[in-house]
Amino acid sequence: MASLFSSSVAATIITLGMTLSGAVMAKGDLTRKPQALPDLVMGSEESDYSFSQKTYELETGQAYKLEIVSSGQKEYALQAPAFFTSIFLRKVEAGGMEIKAVGLTELEFEDEGSAEIYFVPVKPGTYEFYANGLQNKGMVGTFVVK
Repeated sequence: MASLFSSSVAATIITLGMTLSGAVMAKGDLTRKPQALPDLVMGSEESDYSFSQKTYELETGQAYKLEIVSSGQKEYALQAPAFFTSIFLRKVEAGGMEIKAVGLTELEFEDEGSAEIYFVPVKPGTYEFYANGLQNKGMVGTFVVK
């Protein structure tokens, strides 16, 4: 009898949990209709060591498109390790190609060029992005995900 009672309680808790979690589940494809973010331009006429944006405010569950642009003034290697592991990456578009991968480590630009990343943040937090090796020159920013 005790095991029947505990099984019944467990089933009720699981059902309640599924019911409550269903209330916050999204409908449809979250990766479609991405919101375009302001471009992240690395380097400018004023300084080789600059980002056009230092902060991006994002929301979990919202699809975004971010174009990352290298001015070509330096070799830039954009990294955001904690951020890249807290997003669903849909694709990267660069050089006339669509790259579909499960994650990113770095976007390295040896010359002038650009890449667009399409993603959905899935974990709230504040995440640093930077040009590897150029952090002490001020090439650091944050993604703030709510």
